[in-house]
Amino acid sequence: MRRFGVIFCGLLALGSWLLASCEGTTFKSSVPLYPVRVVIDTRAVFVDFMPENTNAYITVNEEGYKENGQFKLALSVSDAYGYGGVVAYVSMNGYTAYDLACPYCAARGQRHPCQMNGIYAECPHCGERYELSSGYALPQKGISKEALHRLNINHSDGRLTVTQQQ
Repeated sequence: MRRFGVIFCGLLALGSWLLASCEGTTFKSSVPLYPVRVVIDTRAVFVDFMPENTNAYITVNEEGYKENGQFKLALSVSDAYGYGGVVAYVSMNGYTAYDLACPYCAARGQRHPCQMNGIYAECPHCGERYELSSGYALPQKGISKEALHRLNINHSDGRLTVTQQQ
């Protein structure tokens, strides 16, 4: 009976150690979580923003909605564009969306939105480039160790709704 108690205690200790070692394995972005709510109507204003138009993008910030760098629509009172602005992008994997705040700068307490340049989001402050065409927004120069903060994007009835991931 005593042997059973020792084995049971040993297994209990091992189990609690394994559970404790799993704590903190969830990735937490350096970009602060700010509200995001962007609706892109592909039936009206953004009719060219279709899944087959790879590398097309829409940015949303305090200036409003821009499609491939050209102004298209003013912000509404219900719009929220995150910490550094939002980019919705047509990648090889379909629609993706990211907060445009540079994670490298955000980790240092600085707010520097990246600017779109073709398939790249480039930070004007640190110079890091994030490549969006693959669907992952990974850093290219090695300055940053994390990708742009990914956002949820839902496609329904010709509308794309971008929201913050929880």
